[in-house]
Amino acid sequence: MSIASCLTDVPHPGEFLKEEIEARGWLQRDLAYILGVPEQAITMIIAGKRGISPEMAKALGDAFDVSADYFANLQQSYEMSNARAPDPGVARRAALQGSYPVREMIKRGWLEDTDVGMLEAQMMRFFKVNRLQDVPHLAHAAKKADYSETTPTQFAWLYRVKQLCSEMVCESYSENKLRSAISNMSRLMVDPEEIREVPRVLAECGVRFAVVETLPKANIDGVCFWLGDSPVVGMTTRHDRIDNFWFVLRHELEHVLNQDGKNDPQIDVDLEGDNAGDGADLSSEERAANIAAASFCVPNDDMESFYIRKYPFISEKDVLGFSRRVQRHPGIVVGQLQRRMKRYDYLTKYKVKIRHYLTPSSLVDGWGQCPPVSL
Repeated sequence: MSIASCLTDVPHPGEFLKEEIEARGWLQRDLAYILGVPEQAITMIIAGKRGISPEMAKALGDAFDVSADYFANLQQSYEMSNARAPDPGVARRAALQGSYPVREMIKRGWLEDTDVGMLEAQMMRFFKVNRLQDVPHLAHAAKKADYSETTPTQFAWLYRVKQLCSEMVCESYSENKLRSAISNMSRLMVDPEEIREVPRVLAECGVRFAVVETLPKANIDGVCFWLGDSPVVGMTTRHDRIDNFWFVLRHELEHVLNQDGKNDPQIDVDLEGDNAGDGADLSSEERAANIAAASFCVPNDDMESFYIRKYPFISEKDVLGFSRRVQRHPGIVVGQLQRRMKRYDYLTKYKVKIRHYLTPSSLVDGWGQCPPVSL
């Protein structure tokens, strides 16, 4: 028997109180005298016009020598049985919010704040499925095992990048053009303002590029996946530092060159510290991308030579001179040195912010911007 059926037609606790009084041969005024309350107070309860308060439950418990919980539970059962049924949308909204950051998605403009039926329809359109149970993670049994290690929040961010980039008009992808572009990008790595050229350079190679602000607790730095024969690179710039930007970008472009992400999106989380190294605990794809990114930020041979000669006494003057020689912004060099030395407080003043240079020339979602897309 369901809980709902058990709570149907529960009598008012006043009926039980009347039975208890009669069983003892008392009158209502006798109980009122014992409790030290007006007789009307007892009459109102027995008539079903007043409930039993917690204080009254305790007093009745003493008067009848039973647990106060007996009367408190009678009142609670009666109130529950007469409570209005909740809006059916409560459970449905809870199912959505329990899996995905729906409120944040509404705040960001990815979804409209509508009734639950329309909200469910929007979720299906957002994830490009025809049935609500096919939305990954929603039914606690993702249909696509490929995403088993991707959290719902990360998955929502990924699909926003897909939404935006699927509507971009882009050149056909050319691996040769991309390799040439990467070789020539060093000219953009001295002045932070030159970062604004990156979206144009990538578009000319046929790489779709978008900057989408991360969602809370997603910790995403970048992603590489493919829309047909067209590669997509998405970034969050959540750290907003020149060294992190160039490392993450080159990391994702290495995935593109190796055609990683063609079957499963290559979502990169926390590309800092050991996750940005070449340890054996990383996958071969991630190690290859990290090695390529580190050497791109500062050519490996040059860095090795400089580090061997100067470590552990690497002065600010040394860093600035070396940066000029390898034609890199000092913040990029500092980023690589910090990782090698595991000293993340070293010369942080050179790790300048870059997002304000990048976003005016990029397809951007977040920080108050929400480009329109067709759901």
